[in-house]
Amino acid sequence: MATAAERPPAWLMIGTGMLVTVVVLVFARLAYGFIVPPMREGLGLSYQQAGTLGAVTALGYLCLVMVAGMAAGRFGGRNTVLLGVMLVTVGFAGLSVATEYWVLIVLMALLGFGTAFGYTPLVSLLSTWFPQRRGAVIGLLNGGVGAGMLLSGTLIPYAPVVFGDAGWRVTWALFAVGGAVVVAAVLAFLRNPPVPTAAQGQPPSANRAAVFRNRHVIIVGLVYGVLGTTYIVQVVFMYSFALESGIPGVTAGRLAAAMGALGIFSGLAWGWLSDRIGRGWALLFSMALYLLGMTFPVALPTLGGFAAHYLILGIAVTGVFTSVLAACTEHVPAREAPLAVSYVTLFMAAGQLAGPAAAGLLIDGTGGFRLAFATCAVLIAVGVILSWQVRAYRPRPTVTGTPL
Repeated sequence: MATAAERPPAWLMIGTGMLVTVVVLVFARLAYGFIVPPMREGLGLSYQQAGTLGAVTALGYLCLVMVAGMAAGRFGGRNTVLLGVMLVTVGFAGLSVATEYWVLIVLMALLGFGTAFGYTPLVSLLSTWFPQRRGAVIGLLNGGVGAGMLLSGTLIPYAPVVFGDAGWRVTWALFAVGGAVVVAAVLAFLRNPPVPTAAQGQPPSANRAAVFRNRHVIIVGLVYGVLGTTYIVQVVFMYSFALESGIPGVTAGRLAAAMGALGIFSGLAWGWLSDRIGRGWALLFSMALYLLGMTFPVALPTLGGFAAHYLILGIAVTGVFTSVLAACTEHVPAREAPLAVSYVTLFMAAGQLAGPAAAGLLIDGTGGFRLAFATCAVLIAVGVILSWQVRAYRPRPTVTGTPL
């Protein structure tokens, strides 16, 4: 069992967590939207097929996210995170050389498996180490999403220019190299938190079924489901929407990179804010901003509309992620935090499964992107209403943890 004395410095643990987030969330999930245009063209895929590949990754995530939570509780978060990073690294390497569609499906599913094992146990591991600052810590982790999106939006659009038709394959290969580096960082710097005991005021076991019946956790999960459904559609298709609307690829990539740059700092800011005003209010404010940002390209598919969209989402999205993940761990015993995170993530994964395929059908069927993103805006409005209900809940008292 790890103890506080054996814990590496907080900056090393959190920094490693940010790198894990870049690999298992950005490289394995979110960067796919930048790779879709050249990959779709190179392999002769339709928008529906491209969306289905994104949905397969979400299906892999959905199938194993609960398993990952239970595995983290039994075998330790560090080992589970390590397995997740290794799985996505193998997937990246395979995608860099694959040509058959069925092989692509298998490899994209592997990315989903790895994300399930890599991300949700990481959140509960670090939030258990630092419970009094869990909002700030989770905000920093989500700052890794912003850093990864900045890197992806800046460099990936140049890959076809530099490497020609093989640019998207080189991108996957570079992701594999990054994954291998992060495997080494996890081995060196991540540690499991101490396990609570009865002497510390925490019973040796908890009623896991109560997690699944917890009304607060369910509402938070529904909000997360809305985010999962809509944000993955944004990630997979907004870049293509911008290109179809006449925005140059490099310009669209820079806008997405600006969104990522804002996310680096807004994650910490939302975490700090949620530690002070409460998760419910932070969630409500960030969801309202998210709704505003999603309406801009629907109403105004011009450079100004897309710029407003990316900039507002750069501020808002990390707030939703941070508030959701912090909120769900506050209302269950600390030893059940991995299960609570996995449970709410199940809602998000279900949304991510349905989102890309449904959006692909809408885009192919209507010949445009606006209806797909208008539908997303309606779903986000439902999320705003659900977020209003989260404000009334009060967190459980903290009984374990280590200060920053």
